[in-house]
Amino acid sequence: MLPAFEWQEDKLIILDQRLLPFEEKYLSCRDHEEVARAIELMVVRGAPAIGVVAAYGVVLGLKNQAEDVSLELTLEKILRRLEKTRPTARNLFWALERMREVFESIKTEGNEVIIRAMLEEAKRIEAEDIATNKKIGEFGAELIPAKATILTHCNAGELATAGYGTALGVIRKAWEQGKKIKVFACETRPFLQGARLTCWELRRAGIPVTLITDNMAGWLMQQGEVSLVITGADRIALNGDTANKIGTYSLAVLARENGIPFYVAAPISTIDFQLQSGKEIPIEEREADEVRKIGTSWITFPDIPVRNPAFDVTPAPFISAIITEKGVIQPPFDPAIRLLAEKKILKKF
Repeated sequence: MLPAFEWQEDKLIILDQRLLPFEEKYLSCRDHEEVARAIELMVVRGAPAIGVVAAYGVVLGLKNQAEDVSLELTLEKILRRLEKTRPTARNLFWALERMREVFESIKTEGNEVIIRAMLEEAKRIEAEDIATNKKIGEFGAELIPAKATILTHCNAGELATAGYGTALGVIRKAWEQGKKIKVFACETRPFLQGARLTCWELRRAGIPVTLITDNMAGWLMQQGEVSLVITGADRIALNGDTANKIGTYSLAVLARENGIPFYVAAPISTIDFQLQSGKEIPIEEREADEVRKIGTSWITFPDIPVRNPAFDVTPAPFISAIITEKGVIQPPFDPAIRLLAEKKILKKF
């Protein structure tokens, strides 16, 4: 598997996902500003991956601090910059909170000791994410019939995580179990993560995948060609409302209309225990030219007004189950998620 990113001594190497599937090129980030720009420009994307990369960005920022500035002031400046990159992705804030907690626990130590501990925490977050995704895959695969045709949206695979994937991790595990599954990948306008990234990942894994435009999904469901839908998530509220790539809500409505299960696969770190419902989830709006262009080619007038929300929110009643590393949460989601918030974590919900 080709990693989305890799720590190498004093730099973070990031696969430029904007160039896939035709070119595999890596960028080298040596300070937190370069990491922040890589996140903003979607060189790297996917909530879990963003969280891990941001943690490494903190380390790079501290390594490059000015000698006459306190480490604590430097840390706060770094955190504020990274927090601004992708406001919807809960894992970003979760990872930065962990980095801050480590700093607070050892801030009286020397700078070298602190930076070494921060690097170890970033590596720990990365390793935990891979292990988490594999557990999500194991729990989620139990929900996949032996000959299912699965529809997925955007990219929630190894490229969107530290490795293995969430929604694609479930698909990958079902395939490893010998299930004769097939996948429909929505192209996912406007950034085409499904066409460029999901198809690339699944083809490399040998899993049968067929690309469709986003507006074909309803017809395929109506024709009985879709067994279930599974997506990732960028933020989940206490009541189970889930933010994911724009277009996910439409798929959930279509799935419900056609009596098809709609599953969300995400780590518990994607749950925002401070938000009561999806109405409180901040939705990132991106640059208009992402819609006006495909790649470098204009597809409309350069001055046409554009709306470009990067995410939408699927209400909890449209979700059949939420697959986490601790088990499958069945509706109603609120009681089980509140148990998680109280640290009363169970294996099955």
